Amino acid sequence: MAWLLPRACCLKVFYQPSRGPFSSGIARAWSGGPLTAYMPEAVAFAGSRDHPGLYTVSVEQVDEFWGALGRNRLMWINPFHSVKDCNLQQGWVSWFLGGQLNVAVNCLDRHVHTAPNKVALIWEKDEPGKEVRVTYRELLELTSRLGNTLKRQGVKRGDRVTIYMPPCPLAVASMLACARIGAIHTVVFAGFSSEALADRIRDAQSETVITVNQGLRGGKVIELKQTVDQAVRVCPLVKRVLVSMRTEQKVPMSELDVPLEEEMMKEDVCCEPAVMESEDLLFLLYTSGSTGKPKGLVHSQAGYLLYAAITHKYVFDYHDGDVFGCVADIGWITGHSYVVYGPLCNGGTTVLFESTPVYPNPGRYWETVERLRINQFYGAPTAIRLLLRYGDEWVKRYDRSSLKILGSVGEPINTEAWEWYFNVVGDARCPVVDTWWQTGVTITFTSETGGICISPRPSSPGDEILPGMAMRPFFGISPALLDDKGNILTQNNVSGALCISQAWPGMARTIYNDHKRFLETYLMPYPGFFFTGDGAYRSSQGYYQLTGRLDDVINVSGHRLGTAELEDIVNQHRAVAESAVIGFPHEIKGEGAYVFIVLKKGTDVSQERLSNELKELVSKKIAKYASPEYVQVTKRLPKTRSGKIMRRVLKKIVEDKADELGDLTTLDDHEAVEEIIEGHKRLLQEEQGQ
Repeated sequence: MAWLLPRACCLKVFYQPSRGPFSSGIARAWSGGPLTAYMPEAVAFAGSRDHPGLYTVSVEQVDEFWGALGRNRLMWINPFHSVKDCNLQQGWVSWFLGGQLNVAVNCLDRHVHTAPNKVALIWEKDEPGKEVRVTYRELLELTSRLGNTLKRQGVKRGDRVTIYMPPCPLAVASMLACARIGAIHTVVFAGFSSEALADRIRDAQSETVITVNQGLRGGKVIELKQTVDQAVRVCPLVKRVLVSMRTEQKVPMSELDVPLEEEMMKEDVCCEPAVMESEDLLFLLYTSGSTGKPKGLVHSQAGYLLYAAITHKYVFDYHDGDVFGCVADIGWITGHSYVVYGPLCNGGTTVLFESTPVYPNPGRYWETVERLRINQFYGAPTAIRLLLRYGDEWVKRYDRSSLKILGSVGEPINTEAWEWYFNVVGDARCPVVDTWWQTGVTITFTSETGGICISPRPSSPGDEILPGMAMRPFFGISPALLDDKGNILTQNNVSGALCISQAWPGMARTIYNDHKRFLETYLMPYPGFFFTGDGAYRSSQGYYQLTGRLDDVINVSGHRLGTAELEDIVNQHRAVAESAVIGFPHEIKGEGAYVFIVLKKGTDVSQERLSNELKELVSKKIAKYASPEYVQVTKRLPKTRSGKIMRRVLKKIVEDKADELGDLTTLDDHEAVEEIIEGHKRLLQEEQGQ
């Protein structure tokens, strides 16, 4: 295989042994034994005898808690002199000040020093049963060759490098190579259109793009290089496109294009790691916003890496020797944190899943679990709901006895899917951790928090887990519920806006080149708090249940989409005068997009034709998953007298709750609502009749 290059001995391994208690042994799961076996640093935390005690230390003695973990879990070139300097009121966040390190060294070199032949990656290729195992030594050599190639091509410290690749070893090596030489990577999901890719390349001001000739997914060939070619035509800053060969199919190569494997083979297998400050940029990750413009969330080095590693270890009870199976794409934050950085920082074995849940059949996940002996499985409710429809047979034909933990991420998981996941997939013996990050009950694809913030685990041994609830805040996370006047709600059995009252290491630092927008979005709505944009309910027991978005964002199959972004694209159609996009409950996707259209005067186009054209337009501009499920043409939209669209009214209509429209005293035109209700009924009848 071309990506697993011939071995060569790298004599110089950059390693400095840790002197903390974590290095003296492997932390074990806590089952009621000594707390220091579960978290060795606890020896320094006075009064912490159990999980509640550890949590209290983490939010009340912040410097002591994160300082101990930072010193012991990461390898430093120069140690930090201060744990943090954070002020949410003023809008600045810095962790591990004065510290210098290299993320790639933490994820590779130190493990090569102790276990060079341990498997780092298991690439579950799209072709069934075709896994490829990559050891830590092989991944270090791959990363070093690629790092040297980037430097020879002119990539410098601080440059942004756009990665447009499917999950594969070279994609991981590309991320780590950037980290090694001090470049900033921005991974773009390889399902995005050329226009969406171009937007992100331009915003990041990338001069370098890394891609593959073709992708494979679900048995289909995806022309990724072709998409990149279209994107770079409108990106004049791009100087080079490094092209790897995922398939044997040759593709047209221009003056910009560089055959990646050929160039890598010319390079040495040792690459000097850059000395990076704790708060230097590690990566940008673009997410949709409610303003219509994707925003590049910035994550820095040490804080993000530590938080990814700690959450990976303690939420999933990861042990040395486990095989961790997160099936998220590396183009999303879940892939960054729990396919790449968290597991590799912990010296773990992580699965790269390239295929789909139903290729070649609905047993793909569970056959992979059996063959790879996966211990922790982390997937999206959309896939769980899809597989549930195929029944229990596809699950039960495969041995899942290796599973210990099941995770849910990306969107709300309904009770039926949760119970099927627990009882059928996990044989009623594997805890289900329904993890919340931000935007929706669980969100895979938003980068603001950097990692899991609320989850049923970790907890004290034997603590209950309730279906559909994220439940318990993670170490260092101090959630608060606020009312719409900004008052803190201190009691239980109450709902409010979910905020976090103090900074944590993994949080995003800013929006690239737009700190003002970062402040306005996250820190100004509730001064002194980080505003998540979600609503939550705190039960009488103090558990947290997320109740949904408080802004105009919908969650399609775990992909966060700003309604403004969709409306901007829909409004580009020649026949559209005005539009409103509403999210509605979808049995498989969690949420779907329902589009209301007002046509330009004199336009003659059928609703069916318009629907097809809009779906094609959205697929081209964003991706296929963003295509609307329904398009309804109406004469006018319901608006207030000041001209604001009453989206809550439209949402009630698409949820078939027209009898719950609420207060309409500010509605300018009541007839518009009646027309929309009747049009909605007709549209559903037509759909059912097909």
